[in-house]
Amino acid sequence: MAEHTSSSITIEAAPADVMGVIADFDRYPEWTGEVKEAEVIARDPQGRAEQVRLLLDAGAIKDDHTLAYTWIGEREVSWSLVRSQMLRSLDGSYRLDPLDSGARTLVTYQLTVDVKIPMLGMIKRKAEKVIIDRALAGLKKRVESAPTG
Repeated sequence: MAEHTSSSITIEAAPADVMGVIADFDRYPEWTGEVKEAEVIARDPQGRAEQVRLLLDAGAIKDDHTLAYTWIGEREVSWSLVRSQMLRSLDGSYRLDPLDSGARTLVTYQLTVDVKIPMLGMIKRKAEKVIIDRALAGLKKRVESAPTG
């Protein structure tokens, strides 16, 4: 049974600003480190990404894969694996909780990765933790350095 890894970070911005960066897949290579390419393949009627192809290089995990995204209200998005070269599953989510009347946001990132090749659980969880920590740090930096409009 796959175990998930999760972590949280507080970002000095409103949830809508944070979600705006999360939803802007075309710019992922600018701030995520691990994502080398991102291409939105399909959009929902609201214009949000439904399927995204990502070229990932996260050290132990290198892959070209496609994820399906589900948007839950304005403060949560989850994803699951559609196709991959090396992954059996990749399920995750971002949940945004407003703090201080919405001036700040608690972002919780949850991730479960299962690879097709044998990998020790400890190494897999470490890779998950590295992906999460780098993504949250990159997201925080990106959101907090963005000009407010």
